[in-house]
Amino acid sequence: MSKVLIIGCGGVAGVVIHKCCQNSDVFSEICIASRTVSKCDAIKAELEGKTKTKITTAQVDADNVDEVVALIKKVQPDLVMNIALPYQDLTIMDACLICGVNYLDTANYEPENTDDPEWRAIYEKRCKEEGFTAYFDYSWQWAYKEKFEKAGLTALLGTGFDPGVTQAYCAYAQKHLFDQIDTIDILDCNGGDHGYPFATNFNPEINLREVSAPGSYWEDGHWVEIPAMSIKREYDFDQVGHKDMYLLHHEEIESLAKNIPGVKRIRFFMTFGQSYLTHMQCLENVGMLSTTPIEFEGHQIVPIQFLKALLPDPASLGPRTVGKTNIGCIFTGKKDGKDKTAYIYNVCDHQECFKEVGSQAISYTTGVPAMVGAMMMLTGKWTKPGVYTVEEFDPDPYMDALNQWGLPWQINDNPVLVD
Repeated sequence: MSKVLIIGCGGVAGVVIHKCCQNSDVFSEICIASRTVSKCDAIKAELEGKTKTKITTAQVDADNVDEVVALIKKVQPDLVMNIALPYQDLTIMDACLICGVNYLDTANYEPENTDDPEWRAIYEKRCKEEGFTAYFDYSWQWAYKEKFEKAGLTALLGTGFDPGVTQAYCAYAQKHLFDQIDTIDILDCNGGDHGYPFATNFNPEINLREVSAPGSYWEDGHWVEIPAMSIKREYDFDQVGHKDMYLLHHEEIESLAKNIPGVKRIRFFMTFGQSYLTHMQCLENVGMLSTTPIEFEGHQIVPIQFLKALLPDPASLGPRTVGKTNIGCIFTGKKDGKDKTAYIYNVCDHQECFKEVGSQAISYTTGVPAMVGAMMMLTGKWTKPGVYTVEEFDPDPYMDALNQWGLPWQINDNPVLVD
């Protein structure tokens, strides 16, 4: 029986809240907090009377450490679940350290303002030393490891699907299927159709930054960076069909390269339709993906934030999205001296997700693992002082919980490999 503070009230947070309320034996009380408290109140009104979980709401600016500290002291939670934007990771971690509370999030830190001189200097140094130029990386949060160890607190980073479940798949494969993993290909396929000419399935700022950035992969102990969307493959996904997919930089590659001994190559691919890519390229060409403020009619505006205001809210896509997602990891390596392959993956139906929790599958596949990760921490299965990613814990209880709570996985022992 635990009390949890959930910061954030977008599409993913809506799924997290619904799933926590389905699991009242663990989540006996939750407080939902957001900059816009009316969103929190709406979810509370929807769920009250349908769950044994006690729900309260609060207003908070997650960019303000003092406000987060005051809220944590008021709520007195056993865990803070950061389901806000990656921009707020560090302020919420700071607040958790001040208050002595465990921390969880779904994506690693990146700055809102990529032109900030102090951040930029550190970023450019990292680019030279590490060899990749993505704005998001784990170094900022890994720097908190000693602070969390000394405080006796656990910080669990990136327990969405990718990152998150994909890392649990890797840990499971390492524990049960392979003596040595040589290569990992992470495939993220969204076969859904929402009917709009252009929309993003999660926060547009984060989504468009990620997709328009140079791609990179880990090979033979170092990063290889390539121009954005320059490596394309086609794959036949179970229950979805043939889709074009493109190599992207993704955060779990960084931690898996550190935590899977001897791995020779790790790549991440995501599917995109041509309409999405054409729209994105056009928007990038005219400067709409820029994070640098410009002056317009006497006002300072950030182009990508203005674009976000024009695009459909990802939380609104549930009723109109049809089709399925297929996300998983293809492994090659050795078992008992022999070559071995395996593909661990999940298929999730957009409409089934909407029937259950009122969301599309992209939010569902992120929100369910966040609840499962929190459950691992609250039930004592995943607790050790420090800052960790999912693959650093025992995958078995997490994998069992995925089956139980809506993301069943399967293994193909003879998958088609990606060339």
